[in-house]
Amino acid sequence: MSLADKAKDKTEELKGEGKEAAGRATDDDELKAEGKTDQAKGNLKQAGEKIKDVFK
Repeated sequence: MSLADKAKDKTEELKGEGKEAAGRATDDDELKAEGKTDQAKGNLKQAGEKIKDVFK
């Protein structure tokens, strides 16, 4: 897993956390859901990259 991929995936996760927090602050359920989705995508990508590293 390259450092650039790790950073990109972590950035996506953090962006999702920010969206979720903004959604909570503004009581916007759609924004909260979008944030959770972004976090899940980032986490899934990180897990996939870790699995690839194991098989190298």
